[in-house]
Amino acid sequence: MPATRSTKYEWLTVGEVCTELRISRRSWDRWREQGTGPKAVRLARNGPIRVRRDWLDAWLDAQAAA
Repeated sequence: MPATRSTKYEWLTVGEVCTELRISRRSWDRWREQGTGPKAVRLARNGPIRVRRDWLDAWLDAQAAA
């Protein structure tokens, strides 16, 4: 079933992404340093990093296709 608009544009925390992918926070940080992880944004100058659900899904699809 395709994602609804509300879930497609859901903002996930880094912790939620790490839990879903079953990775450590250190792995996430390494991916960010290397530029290999899913697209993420900082919501404000010093705000939290968030990943939109559709960005994560697209990244996962690209990993599966590689």
